[in-house]
Amino acid sequence: MRFSANLGFLFTDRPLPEAIHAAARAGFAAVECHFPYDFAADEVRAALEETGLPMLGLNTWPGDRAAGDFGLAAVAGREDEARAAIRQAVDYAQAIGARAVHVMAGCTDSGAEAEAAFRSNLAYACDLAAPVGLMILIEPINQRDVPGYHLSSTAHAASVIAALRRDNLRMMFDCYHLQIMGGDLLRRFARYQPIIGHVQFAGVPDRGAPDQGEVDYGWLLPQIAALGWPGPFGAEYRPGEAGTEASLGWLTRFA
Repeated sequence: MRFSANLGFLFTDRPLPEAIHAAARAGFAAVECHFPYDFAADEVRAALEETGLPMLGLNTWPGDRAAGDFGLAAVAGREDEARAAIRQAVDYAQAIGARAVHVMAGCTDSGAEAEAAFRSNLAYACDLAAPVGLMILIEPINQRDVPGYHLSSTAHAASVIAALRRDNLRMMFDCYHLQIMGGDLLRRFARYQPIIGHVQFAGVPDRGAPDQGEVDYGWLLPQIAALGWPGPFGAEYRPGEAGTEASLGWLTRFA
């Protein structure tokens, strides 16, 4: 199996270009990130080219985190901000050769206006990304970590994807979030596999290293691979105070 290092959580004690090199040295087959916008795109692209690692994806800017923002796409009345964040992400992804953009929905009242804004902004994102070959991802995020997040179930994500009918719109299947929001991970993966664009994982319930907690990824990930999922699987976990390198014992065992 092949694994991707999510540099939003891993190797965060160094600048993003250096983190890409660290991921390559550790044996990861790819990288992904959250919000790379503080780093010049040409420096990030150079690091990717030097290591040969693909950048699988990045997130849209989440808004004002201090004010409670966790994405903008479903926040009614803030469509201009949401679309500016989408354009920024698509432009940056194109500049570094990334493969996908995760459009963050944000926290809402889950009402009709929020859903309409979400679908409209996603359609805009898909239509902007398609000509440059980018996938748009949406991710169900659990309500324990992010109360009020607009998208928290696979069924909701599937209904949005079916309604929009965009070939480049897919679901992010994050095992950590989905274990908290109902579990039954292998069966759910099999059910939604045709619309899944990326798989992530972390230990549950604390989002720590994946070789501890209530999910046996040593069993689950090979089962997902056996269903035809090619990977890489995205390691998006908090490594703890000892640092990323000290947390990587799972990488050899799972590979």
